[in-house]
Amino acid sequence: MNQIAIPTRSAITCGASAPAFIGHPGYNRMFAANQLTLGIFLPLRFYEGDMSVLAGQTELVGEIDRLGFAATWVRDVPLFDPGFGDAGQVFDPFTYLAYLAARTQRIALATGSAIFSLRHPIDLAKAATTIDQLSGGRLVMGIASGDRPIEFPAYGLEHSERGERFANAVDYFRQLLQDPEPAIRSTLGQFSGAQLLPRPVTGKIPLLVTGSSRQSMQWLGEQADGWLTFPHATHTSSGPAQLGEKIRAWRQLIPDQGFRPHVTNEWIDLDENPNYPRTPLRGGYVLRTGRKGLIDLLGEWRDVGVNHAALGIHLARRPTREIIQELGEDVLPLFPAHEGPQPLAQHW
Repeated sequence: MNQIAIPTRSAITCGASAPAFIGHPGYNRMFAANQLTLGIFLPLRFYEGDMSVLAGQTELVGEIDRLGFAATWVRDVPLFDPGFGDAGQVFDPFTYLAYLAARTQRIALATGSAIFSLRHPIDLAKAATTIDQLSGGRLVMGIASGDRPIEFPAYGLEHSERGERFANAVDYFRQLLQDPEPAIRSTLGQFSGAQLLPRPVTGKIPLLVTGSSRQSMQWLGEQADGWLTFPHATHTSSGPAQLGEKIRAWRQLIPDQGFRPHVTNEWIDLDENPNYPRTPLRGGYVLRTGRKGLIDLLGEWRDVGVNHAALGIHLARRPTREIIQELGEDVLPLFPAHEGPQPLAQHW
């Protein structure tokens, strides 16, 4: 495509459709039907043994917030496995989001993705509601069952049981948030007569399931507040078309057929030549493109039902600030964050 038009769970047993998040500042900044917004994945530079590559990152996140991006994303990688080759975010995602909450104003704070199979849901819920309160309601959680086998025995868990544990953790987490005095009977624990504090700012925190997380498509349709998947090939229009088929198949399984958002991501190497063609690198793991090719890709994603694109620039060649500035000036105006509820004023 050559031109892009400017985009003008109430019960435990089912996921939440859009009305459940109508007052949620983070969710509404990121998501609306038939529209696409942009987010930036952290870290902004690839960690290769030297923490200095992260120096100044928070100031750049502040710039991303000021420019009007919809979200910033942090990854959850408890242990660095050199055989896996990617240290991920390095910082603990929840601690770091709390740090970023104090240094940003509007941008949604998103996990991509919190590993629900590794941690106990009480700890997940405590961290999540704390960040949600500290940020005025800006937390959106991408969640996953985990993909690094070395981490599970380190936690004393069976890698083969991560799918069942994930589903149980999601149910437990939601009960903690939705019932002020829950009576929980779960394989992950039992209690009654106690409360989780703090409560979420708007009563709920969106849970966007990553991939299948070893669940059925039926479960994903019924339970996921949104779906985060890999994008297929991004250098040709056939990849977005395949992605669109997957999104339509998922949305057909949503019981009330209400809107639920889809998110995808790509690591990009934004070339200084705006006309540089979309070119796959590292076996398709990275896309080198000029901004015109990126705009075309984002438009193709939007047209097939993607509602948010999280871009990673940690493997790019150009200076980080240059890329952020070009994205903010020339790409973001075509895919702006949505106006919606303001984050609640916080005076902690």
